[in-house]
Amino acid sequence: MNLQVTMKRIREAKGFTQMELAKKAVLGSSTIGEIETGVNASTVKTLEKIAKALKVPAISKIIRIE
Repeated sequence: MNLQVTMKRIREAKGFTQMELAKKAVLGSSTIGEIETGVNASTVKTLEKIAKALKVPAISKIIRIE
């Protein structure tokens, strides 16, 4: 499973819209959609903000580090 699919599944499971997650993560309103569709590659810092907003214990949960 890739980053885009994993992030979207976690976001939806937590009940956030893209806009709500962007606001909670203090990111631009289009950033989440761009990451989820693969239009925009994200930085580690951005992924850390998203992980924190989603209350995912580690960035590895989003990017599936094995």
